[in-house]
Amino acid sequence: MTAAIETEGLTRRFGARLAVDDLSMTVPERAVYGFLGRNGAGKTTTLKMVLGLLRPTAGRVRVRGLDVARQRMAAARQVGALLEAHGFYGNLTGRENLALTATLLGLGAAEIERVLEVVEMRRDAHRKVAGYSLGMRQRLGLARAMLGAPPVLLLDEPTNGLDPDGIADMRRFLRSLPERTGATVLLSSHLLGEIEQTATHVGVVDDGRLVLEGELARLKADLAPELVLRTGDDTRAVSLLLAQGRSPVAAEAGLTVALKSGEDPDQAAAVITRLLVESGASVFAIGPREQSLEDIYRRVAGFRSSLAEAA
Repeated sequence: MTAAIETEGLTRRFGARLAVDDLSMTVPERAVYGFLGRNGAGKTTTLKMVLGLLRPTAGRVRVRGLDVARQRMAAARQVGALLEAHGFYGNLTGRENLALTATLLGLGAAEIERVLEVVEMRRDAHRKVAGYSLGMRQRLGLARAMLGAPPVLLLDEPTNGLDPDGIADMRRFLRSLPERTGATVLLSSHLLGEIEQTATHVGVVDDGRLVLEGELARLKADLAPELVLRTGDDTRAVSLLLAQGRSPVAAEAGLTVALKSGEDPDQAAAVITRLLVESGASVFAIGPREQSLEDIYRRVAGFRSSLAEAA
Protein backbone atom coordinates (compact mmCIF):
# COMPACT_ATOMS: atom_id res chain seq x y z
CA MET A 1 0.00 0.00 0.00
CA THR A 2 1.27 3.51 -0.87
CA ALA A 3 2.51 5.59 2.05
CA ALA A 4 0.98 8.98 2.77
CA ILE A 5 3.58 9.74 5.46
CA GLU A 6 6.94 8.08 6.12
CA THR A 7 9.53 8.92 8.72
CA GLU A 8 13.02 7.40 8.85
CA GLY A 9 15.12 7.57 11.99
CA LEU A 10 13.31 10.71 13.07
CA THR A 11 15.02 12.23 16.12
CA ARG A 12 14.56 15.49 18.01
CA ARG A 13 16.51 16.74 21.00
CA PHE A 14 15.74 19.75 23.17
CA GLY A 15 19.08 20.31 24.87
CA ALA A 16 19.83 17.15 26.82
CA ARG A 17 16.26 15.83 26.54
CA LEU A 18 15.54 13.32 23.80
CA ALA A 19 11.91 13.94 22.82
CA VAL A 20 11.74 11.73 19.71
CA ASP A 21 14.16 8.84 19.37
CA ASP A 22 14.94 7.20 15.99
CA LEU A 23 11.25 7.00 15.05
CA SER A 24 10.40 5.29 11.74
CA MET A 25 6.71 4.99 10.89
CA THR A 26 4.58 4.47 7.80
CA VAL A 27 1.05 5.86 7.41
CA PRO A 28 -0.77 4.15 4.49
CA GLU A 29 -2.88 6.12 2.02
CA ARG A 30 -6.59 6.43 2.95
CA ALA A 31 -6.01 5.05 6.44
CA VAL A 32 -7.15 6.48 9.75
CA TYR A 33 -3.86 6.08 11.60
CA GLY A 34 -4.06 6.32 15.37
CA PHE A 35 -0.83 7.74 16.78
CA LEU A 36 -1.09 6.64 20.38
CA GLY A 37 0.94 7.43 23.47
CA ARG A 38 0.73 8.95 26.91
CA ASN A 39 1.05 12.70 27.38
CA GLY A 40 4.70 13.65 26.86
CA ALA A 41 5.53 10.56 24.79
CA GLY A 42 6.60 12.62 21.77
CA LYS A 43 3.43 12.68 19.65
CA THR A 44 3.06 16.44 19.19
CA THR A 45 6.77 16.92 18.57
CA THR A 46 6.57 14.28 15.83
CA LEU A 47 3.57 15.98 14.24
CA LYS A 48 5.37 19.33 14.22
CA MET A 49 8.30 17.74 12.39
CA VAL A 50 5.93 16.16 9.86
CA LEU A 51 4.44 19.63 9.29
CA GLY A 52 7.87 21.23 8.94
CA LEU A 53 7.32 23.40 12.03
CA LEU A 54 10.29 21.80 13.81
CA ARG A 55 13.58 20.76 12.24
CA PRO A 56 14.64 17.20 13.14
CA THR A 57 17.93 16.69 14.92
CA ALA A 58 18.33 13.64 12.67
CA GLY A 59 16.27 11.59 10.24
CA ARG A 60 13.82 12.57 7.55
CA VAL A 61 10.10 12.92 6.84
CA ARG A 62 8.35 12.31 3.52
CA VAL A 63 4.76 13.32 2.80
CA ARG A 64 3.40 11.53 -0.27
CA GLY A 65 6.96 11.07 -1.47
CA LEU A 66 8.02 14.69 -0.88
CA ASP A 67 10.95 15.31 1.47
CA VAL A 68 9.73 17.84 4.03
CA ALA A 69 13.21 19.32 4.62
CA ARG A 70 14.05 19.81 0.94
CA GLN A 71 10.56 20.34 -0.53
CA ARG A 72 8.89 22.09 2.37
CA MET A 73 6.33 24.19 0.52
CA ALA A 74 5.28 21.39 -1.84
CA ALA A 75 4.95 19.00 1.10
CA ALA A 76 3.00 21.57 3.13
CA ARG A 77 0.39 21.83 0.38
CA GLN A 78 -0.33 18.13 0.84
CA VAL A 79 -1.30 18.49 4.50
CA GLY A 80 -4.11 20.09 6.48
CA ALA A 81 -3.62 20.28 10.25
CA LEU A 82 -5.72 20.73 13.35
CA LEU A 83 -3.54 21.37 16.36
CA GLU A 84 -4.82 22.11 19.84
CA ALA A 85 -4.82 25.89 19.51
CA HIS A 86 -7.54 26.92 17.05
CA GLY A 87 -6.75 30.64 16.76
CA PHE A 88 -10.20 31.77 15.61
CA TYR A 89 -11.51 35.32 15.83
CA GLY A 90 -14.47 35.20 18.20
CA ASN A 91 -16.06 38.37 16.82
CA LEU A 92 -16.24 36.88 13.30
CA THR A 93 -18.60 34.22 12.06
CA GLY A 94 -17.48 30.72 11.22
CA ARG A 95 -17.73 31.48 7.51
CA GLU A 96 -15.74 34.71 7.91
CA ASN A 97 -12.97 32.91 9.79
CA LEU A 98 -12.72 30.36 6.99
CA ALA A 99 -12.71 33.17 4.42
CA LEU A 100 -9.52 34.59 5.95
CA THR A 101 -7.66 31.32 5.42
CA ALA A 102 -9.25 30.74 2.03
CA THR A 103 -8.03 34.14 0.84
CA LEU A 104 -4.46 33.34 1.90
CA LEU A 105 -4.69 30.07 -0.03
CA GLY A 106 -6.21 31.72 -3.08
CA LEU A 107 -9.48 29.83 -2.73
CA GLY A 108 -12.99 31.06 -3.49
CA ALA A 109 -16.36 31.01 -1.72
CA ALA A 110 -17.31 27.67 -3.27
CA GLU A 111 -14.47 25.95 -1.40
CA ILE A 112 -15.67 27.44 1.90
CA GLU A 113 -19.16 26.08 1.29
CA ARG A 114 -17.71 22.68 0.37
CA VAL A 115 -15.83 22.23 3.64
CA LEU A 116 -18.76 23.54 5.68
CA GLU A 117 -20.90 20.89 4.05
CA VAL A 118 -18.33 18.16 4.77
CA VAL A 119 -18.21 19.01 8.48
CA GLU A 120 -21.98 19.57 8.60
CA MET A 121 -21.77 23.21 9.76
CA ARG A 122 -23.50 25.22 7.04
CA ARG A 123 -26.46 25.88 9.34
CA ASP A 124 -24.25 27.54 12.00
CA ALA A 125 -21.67 29.19 9.74
CA HIS A 126 -23.38 32.61 10.04
CA ARG A 127 -22.97 32.67 13.84
CA LYS A 128 -20.07 34.36 15.62
CA VAL A 129 -17.44 31.92 16.82
CA ALA A 130 -17.56 33.39 20.33
CA GLY A 131 -20.91 31.63 20.72
CA TYR A 132 -19.70 28.24 19.45
CA SER A 133 -19.47 25.20 21.68
CA LEU A 134 -16.11 23.41 21.89
CA GLY A 135 -17.41 20.71 19.55
CA MET A 136 -18.40 23.32 16.97
CA ARG A 137 -14.96 24.93 17.23
CA GLN A 138 -13.38 21.53 16.64
CA ARG A 139 -15.50 21.05 13.53
CA LEU A 140 -14.62 24.53 12.31
CA GLY A 141 -10.95 23.69 12.85
CA LEU A 142 -11.42 20.56 10.74
CA ALA A 143 -13.12 22.63 8.04
CA ARG A 144 -10.15 25.02 7.99
CA ALA A 145 -7.71 22.09 7.78
CA MET A 146 -9.65 20.71 4.82
CA LEU A 147 -9.62 23.91 2.75
CA GLY A 148 -8.08 23.14 -0.63
CA ALA A 149 -8.78 19.40 -0.19
CA PRO A 150 -5.34 18.36 1.14
CA PRO A 151 -4.90 14.58 0.78
CA VAL A 152 -3.44 14.25 4.31
CA LEU A 153 -4.96 15.51 7.58
CA LEU A 154 -3.02 15.73 10.86
CA LEU A 155 -5.24 16.03 13.90
CA ASP A 156 -3.79 16.44 17.39
CA GLU A 157 -6.18 15.30 20.16
CA PRO A 158 -9.35 16.33 18.26
CA THR A 159 -11.70 15.04 20.99
CA ASN A 160 -10.02 16.94 23.85
CA GLY A 161 -12.61 18.60 26.07
CA LEU A 162 -15.65 17.30 24.18
CA ASP A 163 -18.67 15.88 25.99
CA PRO A 164 -19.74 12.25 25.27
CA ASP A 165 -22.08 13.28 22.44
CA GLY A 166 -19.38 15.45 20.89
CA ILE A 167 -16.84 12.62 21.12
CA ALA A 168 -19.25 10.20 19.44
CA ASP A 169 -19.97 12.70 16.64
CA MET A 170 -16.27 13.38 16.08
CA ARG A 171 -15.49 9.65 16.04
CA ARG A 172 -18.16 9.00 13.40
CA PHE A 173 -16.95 11.91 11.32
CA LEU A 174 -13.29 10.90 11.37
CA ARG A 175 -14.06 7.28 10.46
CA SER A 176 -15.99 8.47 7.40
CA LEU A 177 -13.35 10.86 6.04
CA PRO A 178 -11.28 8.45 3.88
CA GLU A 179 -14.39 7.18 2.10
CA ARG A 180 -16.05 10.59 1.78
CA THR A 181 -13.03 12.64 0.75
CA GLY A 182 -10.21 10.20 -0.05
CA ALA A 183 -8.08 11.76 2.70
CA THR A 184 -5.57 10.01 4.93
CA VAL A 185 -6.00 10.89 8.61
CA LEU A 186 -3.18 10.85 11.16
CA LEU A 187 -4.94 11.08 14.51
CA SER A 188 -2.84 11.73 17.61
CA SER A 189 -4.33 10.77 20.97
CA HIS A 190 -3.62 9.34 24.41
CA LEU A 191 -7.11 7.76 24.61
CA LEU A 192 -7.00 4.03 23.96
CA GLY A 193 -10.76 3.69 23.59
CA GLU A 194 -11.10 6.49 21.05
CA ILE A 195 -8.26 5.19 18.90
CA GLU A 196 -9.68 1.67 18.98
CA GLN A 197 -13.12 2.83 17.80
CA THR A 198 -11.79 5.19 15.13
CA ALA A 199 -8.51 3.99 13.63
CA THR A 200 -7.77 1.37 10.98
CA HIS A 201 -4.03 1.41 11.75
CA VAL A 202 -2.09 2.28 14.90
CA GLY A 203 1.38 3.36 15.92
CA VAL A 204 2.31 3.34 19.60
CA VAL A 205 5.02 5.71 20.79
CA ASP A 206 6.60 5.40 24.22
CA ASP A 207 9.32 7.75 25.50
CA GLY A 208 9.87 9.01 21.97
CA ARG A 209 10.29 5.58 20.38
CA LEU A 210 7.82 3.78 18.12
CA VAL A 211 7.24 0.45 19.88
CA LEU A 212 4.42 -0.94 17.74
CA GLU A 213 2.85 -0.28 14.34
CA GLY A 214 0.39 -2.06 12.08
CA GLU A 215 -3.17 -2.61 10.96
CA LEU A 216 -5.32 -2.78 14.08
CA ALA A 217 -7.34 -5.83 13.03
CA ARG A 218 -4.17 -7.77 12.22
CA LEU A 219 -2.49 -6.78 15.49
CA LYS A 220 -5.51 -8.07 17.41
CA ALA A 221 -5.56 -11.30 15.42
CA ASP A 222 -1.87 -11.87 16.20
CA LEU A 223 -2.51 -11.89 19.95
CA ALA A 224 -2.89 -15.29 21.59
CA PRO A 225 -6.62 -16.10 21.91
CA GLU A 226 -8.16 -16.34 25.36
CA LEU A 227 -11.33 -17.71 26.93
CA VAL A 228 -13.32 -15.92 29.63
CA LEU A 229 -14.75 -18.28 32.24
CA ARG A 230 -17.29 -17.61 35.00
CA THR A 231 -17.73 -20.34 37.58
CA GLY A 232 -19.38 -20.95 40.93
CA ASP A 233 -16.04 -21.69 42.57
CA ASP A 234 -13.10 -19.86 41.03
CA THR A 235 -10.61 -21.23 43.56
CA ARG A 236 -11.46 -24.81 42.64
CA ALA A 237 -11.54 -23.97 38.93
CA VAL A 238 -8.06 -22.44 39.11
CA SER A 239 -6.70 -25.52 40.88
CA LEU A 240 -8.20 -27.87 38.28
CA LEU A 241 -6.97 -25.83 35.34
CA LEU A 242 -3.45 -25.54 36.77
CA ALA A 243 -3.37 -29.32 37.11
CA GLN A 244 -4.16 -29.52 33.37
CA GLY A 245 -1.20 -27.30 32.48
CA ARG A 246 -3.24 -24.15 31.88
CA SER A 247 -2.60 -20.72 33.37
CA PRO A 248 -5.89 -19.08 34.46
CA VAL A 249 -5.76 -15.44 35.52
CA ALA A 250 -8.35 -13.65 37.63
CA ALA A 251 -9.94 -10.72 35.79
CA GLU A 252 -12.91 -8.40 36.32
CA ALA A 253 -15.12 -10.46 33.98
CA GLY A 254 -14.05 -13.80 35.52
CA LEU A 255 -11.12 -16.08 34.83
CA THR A 256 -9.17 -15.69 31.61
CA VAL A 257 -7.46 -18.74 30.13
CA ALA A 258 -4.87 -18.36 27.40
CA LEU A 259 -5.14 -20.98 24.67
CA LYS A 260 -2.24 -22.99 23.36
CA SER A 261 -0.81 -22.34 19.92
CA GLY A 262 -3.18 -23.62 17.24
CA GLU A 263 -5.83 -24.67 19.78
CA ASP A 264 -9.42 -24.28 18.59
CA PRO A 265 -11.37 -22.01 21.00
CA ASP A 266 -14.62 -23.98 20.72
CA GLN A 267 -12.94 -27.31 21.40
CA ALA A 268 -10.96 -25.82 24.28
CA ALA A 269 -14.16 -24.42 25.81
CA ALA A 270 -15.83 -27.82 25.57
CA VAL A 271 -12.86 -29.59 27.20
CA ILE A 272 -12.63 -27.06 30.05
CA THR A 273 -16.39 -27.14 30.66
CA ARG A 274 -16.40 -30.95 30.83
CA LEU A 275 -13.42 -30.97 33.20
CA LEU A 276 -14.99 -28.50 35.62
CA VAL A 277 -18.51 -29.92 35.56
CA GLU A 278 -17.31 -33.51 36.07
CA SER A 279 -15.25 -32.26 39.02
CA GLY A 280 -18.26 -30.61 40.63
CA ALA A 281 -17.54 -26.97 39.71
CA SER A 282 -20.45 -25.01 38.23
CA VAL A 283 -19.80 -23.23 34.91
CA PHE A 284 -22.00 -20.16 34.42
CA ALA A 285 -20.46 -18.92 31.18
CA ILE A 286 -17.50 -19.58 28.90
CA GLY A 287 -16.51 -18.05 25.59
CA PRO A 288 -13.76 -16.31 23.61
CA ARG A 289 -12.48 -12.99 24.88
CA GLU A 290 -12.30 -10.26 22.26
CA GLN A 291 -8.83 -8.77 22.20
CA SER A 292 -8.56 -5.01 22.60
CA LEU A 293 -6.10 -2.24 21.88
CA GLU A 294 -5.39 -2.13 25.61
CA ASP A 295 -4.27 -5.78 25.45
CA ILE A 296 -1.93 -4.90 22.60
CA TYR A 297 -0.49 -1.97 24.52
CA ARG A 298 -0.06 -3.96 27.73
CA ARG A 299 1.85 -6.73 25.98
CA VAL A 300 4.00 -4.70 23.64
CA ALA A 301 4.65 -1.30 25.22
CA GLY A 302 4.15 -2.15 28.89
CA PHE A 303 1.25 -1.06 31.04
CA ARG A 304 0.94 2.64 31.90
CA SER A 305 -1.59 3.63 34.55
CA SER A 306 -2.22 6.98 32.87
CA LEU A 307 -3.31 5.26 29.67
CA ALA A 308 -5.52 2.82 31.53
CA GLU A 309 -7.29 5.68 33.27
CA ALA A 310 -7.75 7.53 29.97
CA ALA A 311 -9.23 4.42 28.34
